[in-house]
Amino acid sequence: MVLKRAAAFAALFLFGWSFSALAQDVTLTSRSGGVELSGTLLGFDGEFYRLETDYGELTVDSSGVLCDGPACPNLQDYVAELALSGSTTMGAVLMPALVEGFAQRAGYEATRKDEDETRFTYLLTNTETGKLAARFRFRVTTTDEGFADLLANEADIVMALREIRPGERQRAREAGMGDMTGLHRSRVLALDAVVPVVAPGNPVRSISPLDLARVFAGLVTNWQDLGGVDAPISLHLPLAGTGLGQAVADQVMQPVRLEIADTVVRYPLGAALAEAVADDPFAIGIASYAETGNAVPLVLTGACGFALEAGRRTIKTEDYPLTAPMFLYLPARRLPQIAREFLAFTRGPTAQVVIRRAGFVDQSPEEVSIDMQGNRFANAISTAGTEVPLAELQRMVRTLDGMARLTTSFRFEAGSIRLDAQSRSNVQQLARAMEVGTYDARRILFVGFSDGEGPSEANRNIALRRADAVRRAITEAAQTEDTKRVTLDVDAFGEALPMACDDSEWGRQANRRVEVWVR
Repeated sequence: MVLKRAAAFAALFLFGWSFSALAQDVTLTSRSGGVELSGTLLGFDGEFYRLETDYGELTVDSSGVLCDGPACPNLQDYVAELALSGSTTMGAVLMPALVEGFAQRAGYEATRKDEDETRFTYLLTNTETGKLAARFRFRVTTTDEGFADLLANEADIVMALREIRPGERQRAREAGMGDMTGLHRSRVLALDAVVPVVAPGNPVRSISPLDLARVFAGLVTNWQDLGGVDAPISLHLPLAGTGLGQAVADQVMQPVRLEIADTVVRYPLGAALAEAVADDPFAIGIASYAETGNAVPLVLTGACGFALEAGRRTIKTEDYPLTAPMFLYLPARRLPQIAREFLAFTRGPTAQVVIRRAGFVDQSPEEVSIDMQGNRFANAISTAGTEVPLAELQRMVRTLDGMARLTTSFRFEAGSIRLDAQSRSNVQQLARAMEVGTYDARRILFVGFSDGEGPSEANRNIALRRADAVRRAITEAAQTEDTKRVTLDVDAFGEALPMACDDSEWGRQANRRVEVWVR
């Protein structure tokens, strides 16, 4: 019998039984009769019981005990239960597509049953035996509601369009759910982006991040100020409690310390927002990259002439500055085997195809040859100042010649040496690829770049340290990798290859990065 002590907490969501059954105690007795435990059954994953006892929360191997009490599960006809809650953007299209893809690949028939506008269940039936194997229950509302359900023990997984807030993280830790930002507690499922959109008939096709923030703060109110017609601007955004709505506040407004105007029209669904903007020639909205519909995305520009357009590759590399990773958050408790198999499936190549077909950006690394990056190198030459000598530009070209850039990039949180959420996920992804031999007999070069603030030599040194930090993180993550099978090197060129203008925090953040090049 395996016992594991954990933090005592209120009764957690119970797989397969109603809350009325939760109120009843059970008794677990070892098969020899020598050990007996009584308490409230918190959960059963098909292999282990979780029991709230006078000694705290215990985990007990079901193969070594007999269960007595009205809440005891039927071990012969066990049906796994998984509760997912959170973002409508993820829950409406992406997650159902992944569940159906998993079922088809794993030998299950997936049947969807809708309960109301926010709740539905997938029944997974074994195609060989005809037995029900699992129920995946979904509640699709907002990211805020997803975390609230997790903390109320009404969800096992949160679908989130933003990172967990410090307060949510602290409450989850206090509830015995572990550190929700830890290696096995959070993962990036797919990628999205915050995209400004207008109607097809609107002549404006680009906007600077600063002007975008000023528009939604109500400081710019006429299209004429943006190069358009003399007409008032109408504003459209997702609901404030949604992950996308919070991404707008965090990524567009917060860097310039502006508040969103009261005149904004809010939408619970991204598709409805895009439709409203497309029908109004004087509207501007901020939508999900996957939900722009008939509206026209605007290109982000800067005073120095750079232009950044949201696309699959620019979102993968985070060269587009307003990316929005799509997270799954899992508490520190054991999930049923079929749930673990589903989560493993979401990392695989088949799932990446499903993600692309659903309209989102997958995480499969792509190799972009140096021949396809002429614009980047032309920009580097045209914007090079006196602190970036021709010799350094020539060294960069010689170093990267014959190599290809991976769409896997690494960026750091603002004002921090900590990798951002997407980059932490990229560490695990690249480490796994190395473990399975994807880059055997190849050279991987981690190349650091910086913004143009400060002396160029100091910027290069900082970029080099960041590149080395990424190499160390990946080496540590690839625990089964024989480092002799692949060559890992680092280099840095500081401010020599900017992606955006340095005149804004958005541009400087885009320029501070570690790229991955392979030969």
